[in-house]
Amino acid sequence: MLKQALVQAPVLALPDFTKTFILETDASDSGFGAVLMQEGHPIAYLSKPLSGKNQGLSTYEKECMAILMAVDKWRCYLQHNHFMIRTDHKSLLFLSEQKATTKLQQKAVLKLMDLSFTISYKKGITNAAADALSRCPSDDTVSAISESTPVWLE
Repeated sequence: MLKQALVQAPVLALPDFTKTFILETDASDSGFGAVLMQEGHPIAYLSKPLSGKNQGLSTYEKECMAILMAVDKWRCYLQHNHFMIRTDHKSLLFLSEQKATTKLQQKAVLKLMDLSFTISYKKGITNAAADALSRCPSDDTVSAISESTPVWLE
């Protein structure tokens, strides 16, 4: 029911490239979740289960991977202007300032270096959409993006 509610028409808005995009991410023991938004309206959702090898990673690494997964998915939306990343993991606030000592940090620096972004903290209890998507019990990936169809095509 959650998947159906998230992808049906009245929920998703169309992107406006003149406004700031906000990317909210979360990771749990079972998966990753992300929401792409503008002005509080969701534009796209993404949920992906964790593979067996990634379940043993630290919380920091899982949360970082959630950000990288979302940025990879929606790079075409994010690369044009400054955007915000909201996470419920405080240590990721300093991701761009930390010395890259692990392979994951080096990967994050490489993937994010050409983008203009700010990482901010959002308390876990208020990060409800991304949190719910990260806990989807299904093995299916949930992904929804809004699109418009001109009347003349119909």
